[in-house]
Amino acid sequence: MFSRRVLIISYYWPPSGGSGVQRWLKFVKYLSLKGWEPYVFTPENPHFATQDASLLKDVPPQVEVIRFPIWEPYQTFNKLTSVLTGKKLQQVDVVGTGKKSLLQKFGMWVRGNFFIPDARRFWIKPSVEFLTEFVQRNQIEKIITTGPPHSVHLIGRNLKRKNPALKWVADFRDPWSEWDLLDTLQISGWARKRHKKMENSVLSEADLVLTVTPYYVRQFQLLGGKNVHLITNGFDEDDFKSIRHERTKKFTIRHIGGVDELRDPRSAMLAIKRLCERDENFAQSIIVEFVGSVNAAFRNFVEQDRTLSTRIVFIPHLPHSELLKLYGSTDVLLLVLAHAALAKGNIPGKLFEYLASGNPIMGVGASDGDAALIIKTAGAGNVYEATDQAGLEDAFMRSFADWKANTKPNAQTLTNYSRRVLTDNLITLLEKLN
Repeated sequence: MFSRRVLIISYYWPPSGGSGVQRWLKFVKYLSLKGWEPYVFTPENPHFATQDASLLKDVPPQVEVIRFPIWEPYQTFNKLTSVLTGKKLQQVDVVGTGKKSLLQKFGMWVRGNFFIPDARRFWIKPSVEFLTEFVQRNQIEKIITTGPPHSVHLIGRNLKRKNPALKWVADFRDPWSEWDLLDTLQISGWARKRHKKMENSVLSEADLVLTVTPYYVRQFQLLGGKNVHLITNGFDEDDFKSIRHERTKKFTIRHIGGVDELRDPRSAMLAIKRLCERDENFAQSIIVEFVGSVNAAFRNFVEQDRTLSTRIVFIPHLPHSELLKLYGSTDVLLLVLAHAALAKGNIPGKLFEYLASGNPIMGVGASDGDAALIIKTAGAGNVYEATDQAGLEDAFMRSFADWKANTKPNAQTLTNYSRRVLTDNLITLLEKLN
């Protein structure tokens, strides 16, 4: 008889917050609704940058969640940093190549060269020991690992080696050896070779490799993946049923999510600054909100500018349920894509919720990338290169004119990105693994 039991191994799970947790949270939700029996294996005491207890409502009550202890050195390093500097270190201040303290540089060097593939590597061995017996006892025939952290894939690989009959799916939400984050960690040539060797073992030994953008599919195939398939991130229709759009008192631009050196909104803000200086009506009407963690460099850039500091507001991370309410009072959603080697393949998970909100989208990044094509196909906006200041200014002015006229572009919600449809695609692939 065909088994519908599947074990999902994920570091991120509610109450973890952010977009990274939602991919498999929503898959588990809809797998359960479609007659599957997902089990979730996740850390008992993980180190989360953000927490969001509101996501717990999407965990089906019948799903067994196994929380297994983990030790990771992040807590020790962050406590040491806080004591020595008097400041709490944020992830958005770590990512990037800008100026760092000696302690930060040392910590990043240790992270990049001693903890391979990442600092969660100490979870691999005890997890494999526990799951070997758990999988057999529960007659689980399929396992799924999702990374980053990519050490999770090594749990799947080692389980597969112990039990070759297992069908193993390796899901990549980000690249591995070609990930732009590695370039910020000062890794040695030896460390990079180790990453490539581990990555190759996962790509060659997994029965199925999933990833989130067409560009990443091509890259993983070039790196040796033999059975690589695309399942993008998406949006949950249930989350958007109650959103009601309302007329805003000010022309409101919002950016949702973290801002770091690889995702730098300064070019867009400079375009807004110039428009404020040229057009008094625009200057009096606009407000820009950044909702989520913002790195110190960008915050300082805004606070030291007289024009921008009075029009830009920083709002700390909000629960997902609260973010959804903001979409109804937003005129333009700002999407800042990473400027990195694989920029064309950068499709942030939040893009699909941006699309589902029905709001116009203003993108900054690779104008010929995967994200730009999705936005253009939906008729929701455009993506402009960071160097295209004239294009950015013109786009903001057109959006401002639409706001004054109380009109919005005729965007279409692409239903093939709904979590329900994406889960159907996942099930089709899982059934082929028999």
